[in-house]
Amino acid sequence: MTIRIVTDNTADIPPHLVDELGITVVPSYVIFGSASYRGGVDLTTEEFYKRLQGPVLPTTSQPTPQDFVAAYSWLAKSADGILSIHISSKLSGTLNSAEQAKKSGNFECPIEIIDSKNLTMALGLMVIAAAKMANAGKELSEIATAVRNMVVNTRLLILFDTLEYLYKGGRIGKAKSLMGSILNVKPLLTVKEGEFVPVTQVHSRTKGKEKLFEFVQNTPDVEEVAVVYATLPEEANDLAARIAAGHKIGVTNSRIGPVLGVHSGPGALAVALRTSG
Repeated sequence: MTIRIVTDNTADIPPHLVDELGITVVPSYVIFGSASYRGGVDLTTEEFYKRLQGPVLPTTSQPTPQDFVAAYSWLAKSADGILSIHISSKLSGTLNSAEQAKKSGNFECPIEIIDSKNLTMALGLMVIAAAKMANAGKELSEIATAVRNMVVNTRLLILFDTLEYLYKGGRIGKAKSLMGSILNVKPLLTVKEGEFVPVTQVHSRTKGKEKLFEFVQNTPDVEEVAVVYATLPEEANDLAARIAAGHKIGVTNSRIGPVLGVHSGPGALAVALRTSG
């Protein structure tokens, strides 16, 4: 039984895990002026954050249906099924592109598409778990059912240095209520029902990092954790070490890639976790 797992690059899965687990990543696009780049392919994360400091504010665009048709067609030649798991449909049109592709193509195997209702490594944890199940020989229906359960049991908390990028990118959702007090505070947002909602705001990064740590500490039955950073790896490493010591579990470190970096801006730090129930 060969099941292939597909996602998009808003999952922010570390490249070595993408390769090791055989995950197919369909990239979204980052646009600087008139130039369009496939995030993480034509534009590295390092180069992106350097350019983000410049005068041109980038935008993003989801993969096209044809991008998914190409990926599904290639995978279907040697697969018994494809499971495609993507960023929240309330934050991106990526899921819609995948669904259009599924309807338009005549593929050689069944395709299941799931809305993670999340992003970055909250999505990534689901994809990694699905890939491990696929590599263990599980059937498509079993993996899809497990992932749909994970949607409910996977959570994300993000510390933003500023909401400016999220606001300009039009992804701010219910967190817009924090814009009036944006000066001198660090907002923390989560994702509920697929969109950003405010949790709290703090007056220093130190307090914000403590909130991220407490988020894990106060969540029962944690099975997996990921720490994701934009431009400050030392902070992520320190936080991951604290979490790992407190929970006796491995913590995946990852980086917010160019596509989500357009909206998070530099300085963002996040924790994603998945519970057993």
